[in-house]
Amino acid sequence: MRILVCVKRVPAPGARIVLTEDRQAIDTNMLGFTISPHEECAVEEAVRIVEEHGGSTTVLTLGPIEADEQLRTAVSVGADEAVLLATDVPDWDPMATAAAIVTAIGQLESGAPFDLILFGNESADSGGYQVGIRVARALGRPMVSGIKGIDIGDGSITARRATPTGSEVYELPLPAVVAVREGINLPRYPTLKGRMAAKKAETTIIEPAYMAGGQSRVELVTPPQSGSTVEILGTGPDATPAVVDILEELGLV
Repeated sequence: MRILVCVKRVPAPGARIVLTEDRQAIDTNMLGFTISPHEECAVEEAVRIVEEHGGSTTVLTLGPIEADEQLRTAVSVGADEAVLLATDVPDWDPMATAAAIVTAIGQLESGAPFDLILFGNESADSGGYQVGIRVARALGRPMVSGIKGIDIGDGSITARRATPTGSEVYELPLPAVVAVREGINLPRYPTLKGRMAAKKAETTIIEPAYMAGGQSRVELVTPPQSGSTVEILGTGPDATPAVVDILEELGLV
């Protein structure tokens, strides 16, 4: 199996997001970055499939040169090759991103096509749910999303999607595109050997052409911060009656 996994460099989950003064970008001075959780599972799934059935795993991302860190993280857990679509244009929209990935796939498949292309179901930052579908559409390959189970057959795969009442099962001929959800597996931690291999790995760099179109940004807005109200009942022994009243209201005494 020759597998391609597309990942995205995103702010670390739980990080406090601060915007620039013009509200056009995220202030990244004090921000850490990682791979989207769904995409971590996509990398793990690709590595597991290759371990069982043989083949190779290529991981690809579009982003700044700093995104090489996320590619090396994928190599440290078992990916074989890394490809960076290097750009200094921030925040490509889904249409431009998909077009760049499709062009890169055309170059990478000059020798042999990828049997399976994996995406995370959605990115942790923008959550557009679009790129994988757009890529599959452009390549003319079957695609399913929201997948939490993949079985490899002879020239096909079986993909399972969880539903409120059970599951849906799809059979797709290869080559195919699949977007997986977090929980399809438990991603492994990199070993010391994996980290050393990641440091030595060579990243293939492709400079994509930006094609304007699709969405355009007006401004970024952060959600309002939820605060809490603190009521001071008193200080010292004088606060005792108030504390007893609160405990009685709560039914604790």
